[in-house]
Amino acid sequence: MQAVMAAVKTGASKMEMREFPMPDIPEDAALMKVEVAGICGTDVKIYKQPLSGGPVIMGHENIGTIAKAGRKFTERKGLKEGDQVFLEHYVSCGQCEWCHLGQYRHCEATDWRANPNGIRYGYTSSDRAPHLWGGFAQYAYLPWNSVLHKLPRGVSMELAGIVTPMANGIEWALFDAQVGYASTVLIQGPGQQGLSQIVACKQAGADLIIVTGTTKDAKRMELAKLLGADYVIDVQQEDPLARIMDITAGRGVDVALDCTAGAGTFAILLGIEALKRKGGTLLIQGEMTDFPNFPIAKVTLKYITIKCARGHSYKACELALQQLASKRFPLDLVTTHTFGLTEADYAIKSVGNEGAKDVIHVSLLPWK
Repeated sequence: MQAVMAAVKTGASKMEMREFPMPDIPEDAALMKVEVAGICGTDVKIYKQPLSGGPVIMGHENIGTIAKAGRKFTERKGLKEGDQVFLEHYVSCGQCEWCHLGQYRHCEATDWRANPNGIRYGYTSSDRAPHLWGGFAQYAYLPWNSVLHKLPRGVSMELAGIVTPMANGIEWALFDAQVGYASTVLIQGPGQQGLSQIVACKQAGADLIIVTGTTKDAKRMELAKLLGADYVIDVQQEDPLARIMDITAGRGVDVALDCTAGAGTFAILLGIEALKRKGGTLLIQGEMTDFPNFPIAKVTLKYITIKCARGHSYKACELALQQLASKRFPLDLVTTHTFGLTEADYAIKSVGNEGAKDVIHVSLLPWK
């Protein structure tokens, strides 16, 4: 029987190569040959954590080719063997209220944090048959309720490797924070999420885009300007709030987007201060357990709306693929490094600034 090679997380910051049996594919399922597995900041955090439910094949930003498809799967999905696809990481129930609303990202069946039996690519234990629940493998199993998007013509699989952060940018900036024509925006953090927000905001017609980062983000700041940022601020070299107020003539910005995934209270406090005097929107992401002395009075006095980033919708993914196909922005520059399957450990550490230098987005190529 043919074996499938995979890089498996076996403990905190521990990875090893393992073989899994090639699964049988029923009529309502399929098998995807993984060509590109993107790596993001979430992977860096998850990789450092102890196992909570068994070994895991990581990788939740997956692009590949339909290698084998059952008849019912083909009829239901409108996809056939040989099609190039983007696989979302959600595997929902299709029956709950969230699923019927089209918001399957909130479905409990794919909520790996709250539901130990939840299935989500890159997070579900490889002990669970048929094992192939992550992109750090040669193949991924596709059940009937997997969510797929066919790649548009002209979008290579390597370029499509950034569709997840691009979809997040559209979801968070456009749908959640309502960035649009003539908006003024502060984007904190010039990583792959922040850079995607720049593109989304620029495409939506934002008048002013300010990006903050640190001294180590110099290369990312250069790319931020190429993608459309009007100003970049190194928060270690100058007072970011004073600079923002200088740029905006004291008015502040309409929207502040936290894409730092680690600056915590600093980013949120700067966002609150940088928002205009009345009616701004603050979008935050990441997990924060404590925030002593949260300035609730200032939030209420400034009439600030706070929203939380939570994944992406089907529409955001489709728009992200259209954005990549348009070639309007040099998004091929976002993916700076590629590694093979046996280099998964180093690839994740590189995204976390512990490996290769000047990394923005990393793609793992299982067949490299």
